[in-house]
Amino acid sequence: MAGSTAASSNAPKDDQNGTVYEPYRNGDISYVGRECQSIPDRLVHAYAFAAVRLDLSFNRLCTIKGIEHFIQLTELVLDNNVLSDPSEFRFNSQLKTLSLNKNCFENLDFLISSIEQCYPTLTFLSLLGNPACPDQITNPDKDDDDYQRYRYYVIHKLRQLRFLDSRAITASERRESRRVGAFMKVARPRMYEAPTWAEEPEDANRFTPLPALSSGSQKKTVYGVLKYKYTGKHSEGNRFIRNDQL
Repeated sequence: MAGSTAASSNAPKDDQNGTVYEPYRNGDISYVGRECQSIPDRLVHAYAFAAVRLDLSFNRLCTIKGIEHFIQLTELVLDNNVLSDPSEFRFNSQLKTLSLNKNCFENLDFLISSIEQCYPTLTFLSLLGNPACPDQITNPDKDDDDYQRYRYYVIHKLRQLRFLDSRAITASERRESRRVGAFMKVARPRMYEAPTWAEEPEDANRFTPLPALSSGSQKKTVYGVLKYKYTGKHSEGNRFIRNDQL
């Protein structure tokens, strides 16, 4: 009771009308749609050691620095933000649910490896709406086969998972992931910048072994068709040279 009173006294105030905004209730923190770009310090100081569920959806989070202080978390919901760096995840052996829908994670291998290292007992994971996830909702150029290959790969890497994205992992998926999951890594084309010379105008100065024309008056080679036809009746003197003159 005393802990609840202390938490209430440190409760964040609503930025719009100055009233007290209480995001904490019975171990749950719901700080949704507050347009924050990072985890507010006041949440960390007031609730980090008591929270078991943290929902920071529909903000503008580009970092989750400070998440390491929430040591009791079993559920972390970070949907609809702009997160992109899996290296900010911190070890938590108690976390069971991680929802990262509609963020900006691009490298699936890096993302899954970070999750594997930081959350060894995770059973629910959702990555829909990220560039790393080939779902047809946000990646219309992908098909069902692309998405299934992605599932085999993730299930192979995170073998303790029971739910991935919007559905439970089936026994057949688990068997198939053991057989082919290691080969189902989703490859994305690497973007590269065109070399600078590709943007130069056609008449740009470049090395050439031939001398450049200095002026328009310099003579140039002219090609044409010679209409004169040799009939073999000129310069035939060698026909009259005797052998002893050679």
